Amino acid sequence: MSDSVILAVNVRKKYGETTALDGLDLVVDRGEIFGIVGPNGAGKTTAMDCMAGMRRPDSGEIRTLGLDPTVDSQLLRRKVGLQQQESELPERIRVGEVFKLFRSLFGIDEPGMDLLEKVGLAEKTDAFFSELSGGQKRRLFVALAMVHDPELIMLDELTSGLDPKGRRDLWSLVKNSKGNGRTVVLSTHYMDEAQKLCDRVAIMDRGKVVALGTPDALVRKYCPGLRLRLGCGDDFRPEHAADLEGVLGVRVRDGTCVMDLEDAGAVVPVIRALSEKGTDLGDLHTEVPTLEDVFMAVTGKDYGESDG
Repeated sequence: MSDSVILAVNVRKKYGETTALDGLDLVVDRGEIFGIVGPNGAGKTTAMDCMAGMRRPDSGEIRTLGLDPTVDSQLLRRKVGLQQQESELPERIRVGEVFKLFRSLFGIDEPGMDLLEKVGLAEKTDAFFSELSGGQKRRLFVALAMVHDPELIMLDELTSGLDPKGRRDLWSLVKNSKGNGRTVVLSTHYMDEAQKLCDRVAIMDRGKVVALGTPDALVRKYCPGLRLRLGCGDDFRPEHAADLEGVLGVRVRDGTCVMDLEDAGAVVPVIRALSEKGTDLGDLHTEVPTLEDVFMAVTGKDYGESDG
C-alpha cells in the first residue's frame, strides 16, 4: 500500500474571475499531521474541499486514499472525517441527539460519548444546538468528523474563534488522534498552531504551495539566524544598522526596527555598535523566526496581506 494518503497534481479551480487554486501540487504521507497554512484567501479551504470530494476542480488530478474524490465521493466519506469551516445544524436538535444520529449513519451502535468529553462538551448533551456558543459549535463539528474513527481526518480552520483553552483542548485531541495509520490534515491561518501541531506544512499563497517541509526545516532554510527587534525614533538610520557585521537585513515599520542576524553571537556587537552611534534602542528583545517570517521571506509580503 502506498504511503501517500493525498496526491494532488496541477489542480486548478476558479470561481468566476477569481482563481482559488493555481496549479496546486501536494503529497500528504500516511500517519502524519499535515498542515495547509496561509492567510485568508490563499486557497486553503478550496484545496481541502477538492481533496474531500466536496468540490470538483476545473482541472488536474487528485487521489485521496487512492480514490478519485469526484467519482468515489460516497465511498470516500466512509473513510474521511471532514470538519468544514462553515457548518450548521437545526437549531432545536440536541447535542447528544445529533451525535447519536451521526454514529447511526455509519452503523455504529455504541454511544461513544467519550469523544464529546474529549472536546469539552460532555455537559452539553441535553443542550440545543442553538444554545451553543460559536466555539462550542466548532468543537461539536470536530467531534462529528471523528465519530466513525476515519482513516483520514480533515479539519478546516480547526480553532478559529476559540478561546485559548478551547484551542489547547483541540490541539491535544488532534495530537492524540494521530497513529495506527491515521492521518490528520488541517488548514489554518494561525501559523503558531501549525508550528506546534504539524509534522509538515505546505505554505500557500494565491492558490499555490510556495514552501513545503517541516516547520523547523522551513525556518532554517528561509530564516536562518536570530532576530533583534527594537523600538526606534524618527531619526533612526536603517542603513547604519544594515552595514554592521552580522546583520543580514533591516526593516523599519511603525517605529520598530527588525534586524535579521547571522546568529546569537552578533547580538551584543550590534547592540554595542548602535549604542555608540547614539541610537535610542527602546524596547529591545530577540526572537526566533517563525513560519510567519518564512511566509514573508518566500512571498515578500507581510503575513496577513490577502489577495481576496
